[in-house]
Amino acid sequence: MTGVVQSIERRIAEELGVREGQVKAAVELLDGGSTVPFIARYRKEVTGTLDDAQLRTLEDRLRYLRELDERRAAILESIDSQGKLTEELADQIRAADTKARLEDIYLPYKPKRRTKAQIAREAGLEPLADGLLSDPTKDPQAAAAVFVDAEKGVADAQAALDGARAILVERFGEDADLIGELREKMWAQGRLSSKVRAGKETEGAKFSDYFDFAEPFTKMPSHRVLAMFRGEKEEVLDLTIEPEEPTDEPGPSSYEQRIAQQFGIRNEGRPADKWLGDTVRWAWRTKILLHLGIDLRLRLRQAAEDDAVRVFAANLRDLLLAAPAGTRATMGLDPGFRTGVKVAVVDATGKVVATDTIYPHQPANRWDESIAKLAKLAAEHQVDLISIGNGTASRETDKLAIELIKKHPELKLTKAIVSEAGASVYSASAFASQELPGMDVSLRGAVSIARRLQDPLAELVKIDPKSIGVGQYQHDISEVSLSRSLDAVVEDCVNAVGVDVNTASAPLLTRVSGITASLAENIVSHRDSNGPFASREVLKQVPRLGPKAFEQCAGFLRIRGGDDPLDFSSVHPESYPVVRRILTATGKQLPELIGNERELKSVRPEQFVDETFGLPTVTDILSELEKPGRDPRPAFKTATFAEGVEKLGDLKPGMRLEGVVTNVAAFGAFVDIGVHQDGLVHVSAMSKNFVKDPRDVAKPGDIVKVKVLDVDIPRKRISLTLRLDDEVGADGKPARQGGGERQGQQRQGQGQGQRKGGGQSRGRRDSQNTGGGALADALRRAGYGK
Repeated sequence: MTGVVQSIERRIAEELGVREGQVKAAVELLDGGSTVPFIARYRKEVTGTLDDAQLRTLEDRLRYLRELDERRAAILESIDSQGKLTEELADQIRAADTKARLEDIYLPYKPKRRTKAQIAREAGLEPLADGLLSDPTKDPQAAAAVFVDAEKGVADAQAALDGARAILVERFGEDADLIGELREKMWAQGRLSSKVRAGKETEGAKFSDYFDFAEPFTKMPSHRVLAMFRGEKEEVLDLTIEPEEPTDEPGPSSYEQRIAQQFGIRNEGRPADKWLGDTVRWAWRTKILLHLGIDLRLRLRQAAEDDAVRVFAANLRDLLLAAPAGTRATMGLDPGFRTGVKVAVVDATGKVVATDTIYPHQPANRWDESIAKLAKLAAEHQVDLISIGNGTASRETDKLAIELIKKHPELKLTKAIVSEAGASVYSASAFASQELPGMDVSLRGAVSIARRLQDPLAELVKIDPKSIGVGQYQHDISEVSLSRSLDAVVEDCVNAVGVDVNTASAPLLTRVSGITASLAENIVSHRDSNGPFASREVLKQVPRLGPKAFEQCAGFLRIRGGDDPLDFSSVHPESYPVVRRILTATGKQLPELIGNERELKSVRPEQFVDETFGLPTVTDILSELEKPGRDPRPAFKTATFAEGVEKLGDLKPGMRLEGVVTNVAAFGAFVDIGVHQDGLVHVSAMSKNFVKDPRDVAKPGDIVKVKVLDVDIPRKRISLTLRLDDEVGADGKPARQGGGERQGQQRQGQGQGQRKGGGQSRGRRDSQNTGGGALADALRRAGYGK
């Protein structure tokens, strides 16, 4: 086992381009229960400063390679039990570096139902197959006549030849080296094609781009692969794996030629040459092509899923790390028409202090009364911010907020529109019932909308990441890989920001390194019973929070105004002695040193390095002392939608508008410009330079300036560009490319989520969001499909 582990560590080290010792140290820490955030932040000396991205890759590869070794051991045991394991075969199995290669080698030995080839062998026909393959000068009919035996089920010469062919077909299809080579050839040269099924043209209109379509495997972006598979699943499209570009040239394909070459088969006019050539063709068309087609479909899907997971994870990270408005009293408005606008006011700590329902829109139209109620609530609770959910009636509710601000300038209110994706999921959750007991479900959504503006990270961790809706076709991909990736993102974000242990909810604490769900409940229970934690040391009094858990979580938990100022920093308690030595050396008290940039710049970190704490840790400590408890998230900023632009009909080509990026996919970015319909900035319109990854230009939550290229009202599509110097042609396409403009500042939580859906309730919208794939939702919001 030791040799296997060393082999895994060496391979990962080569893939990451780091030393094997670094990987070994990281593996030991992971196996010992340490989390990636803890290792990346507090064990830099041990791992040679591997960062969190490297550690996540290491963790994934470690899992894959260990699964590979488990499968390898099972295969070796299986073949050995059959008495067929030779030293040469064992070496091949041990050298297999992918699961596909391992299964190729195992295929001939894999237990299976009785095949035609096996039946033919039992009938004694293998010598016939071997004879014709090794000596094509033999006449197949004459050679086969010798093997006719009615008692063995071989009625005539043709039956004997059929059996011999079955043996060779199986042999050709189970040659591991050949199959591996043909698979890579097919991946490099093949393509996926699609055709619409008869009579499905109208029903499947949203897949019209793929009614007659073909594209090479290696050029297909993930969203296109998943869309085509979705079309097949919905029985709109028929998909076909084509091994190479169609050609009119007669004769065997290049794949058949390679199979023939592998087994020394050539057409030289000898008696058995045609029979052998037909056998090769039969093997390719009935066995090998089918087998490789299944493999490549899986490979295509896996590659698309991996890319989709990366997109979702990257967008989720941007959303979670969006700028928080901070500890300011906030009014949350959950828009609606007939059912009214739900109102919730939370204080600076997020505590609910008031709720109400107003009916400013049709059919009630109690506009002035609604403004009066909101003004009274804002004055009574000293509200600073108004947070408006981006669902149905959001634009009308935004107008209400604008008029409120204009009529009551003395309130000094600021408004912002936030994503309400997943709000219904939270409202109906067990945690919401526990957190907001006795409150109507519909009002809980308004509370969540208010808190999302204050601190998007703290609020969104209460929701299953998949329900937040910033991915593409996430419900078409592996639940396990998606959940694992998204959970890692949430964990990394929470620990990067840090958590105030005296205000954090149990779901937020659960995402902290080393804290389980039950331990999070214990922390909250202890806090409720004994009051706020005065120091990190007091955490050790929490039931079941042992030394290991304390080691993992302490550095990420913050205590504001506690006994020790260091407890509000990211300096780990185990490093406090280093700080004490720095204080002694500088002759300063801690309050004098914290934030004293000039004094801290004069400290030489190498003077405080010892056997336990190396230069990376000491350097981190000094940086943290300069700005203790600093938040890595950007400053809060809101977008301003253009007045008078409220619906599709108000848009004209050439208009310059400000908007918020709601979602980024492989083909471009969706932007909310305040007209109930997100516009699409295609990747080709994001910059005057080539853009490989749209996220290099825009991220969810970014405030951007765009120009309208085209408005298709019947199909509810808006085409936008970030290249503000583009001249818009008569066809709505850019007539000239120019420079782009983008504001790098991010704003709070404009995730994607289905919204503005023709009067649907938010519960319905959320069910669509969680059930149909977030990219599909974004496409629907942008008018691409229903």
